Amino acid sequence: MNSWMSSPDTKASLPRRFYARATADVARGLLGCGYAVFRGGQWIGGVIVETEAYLSQRDAASHSARGRTPSNAAMFGPPGSLYVYPIHAKHCSNLVTEPQGIGAAVLIRAIEPVWGCETMQTLRRTDDPRRLTRGPAMLCQAMMLDRRDDGVDVVHDPSWRVWSDDRIQGIIESRVIATRRIGIRRSADRKLRFIVDGNRFVSGKAGDHRRPPRESLLELAADL
Repeated sequence: MNSWMSSPDTKASLPRRFYARATADVARGLLGCGYAVFRGGQWIGGVIVETEAYLSQRDAASHSARGRTPSNAAMFGPPGSLYVYPIHAKHCSNLVTEPQGIGAAVLIRAIEPVWGCETMQTLRRTDDPRRLTRGPAMLCQAMMLDRRDDGVDVVHDPSWRVWSDDRIQGIIESRVIATRRIGIRRSADRKLRFIVDGNRFVSGKAGDHRRPPRESLLELAADL
């Protein structure tokens, strides 16, 4: 097994300064990073392959555009904390960015599943790998994320790991594409969605990619 695929508890989480930057930069930088939580006695998660940036200013699609409220308070929390919100009885998970109080975050739209895949299959009621974490609500269901995770500090919480691996970053360096965000009407023209080109676990349309979306980071890294 490649060392980057070893148990997430051997990994060092990204420091707070990684998140305390421009949101679009963080969204791009999170591609290829591990994203895992310890639940039910095991690690569950994978490698981030799709993100969206939601800004604090001049972004009508951002939850912070209406100001701070009890429901979005975590979005104004410390960089590197979780903002988890409900949508249609499901949930979406975000990582807070920029200095505390700004109100910006990165939506984790999709991961390539790596750890706890059998549990994911049970929770998602499918054995199709592409139906496990290919979309923000699927991802949260597969990882057992809900409002109880809202505000959790992934930088220091021992049940969380978000980390970077230089070898995976080397693979995706030439594969990052910026597109328009999905499923929004306001500020829809801004290219604040970032995907790993050609990865089959990215949500959305095949036309968003330059190359056919048939690749897997696991397969690409097999020879590393």
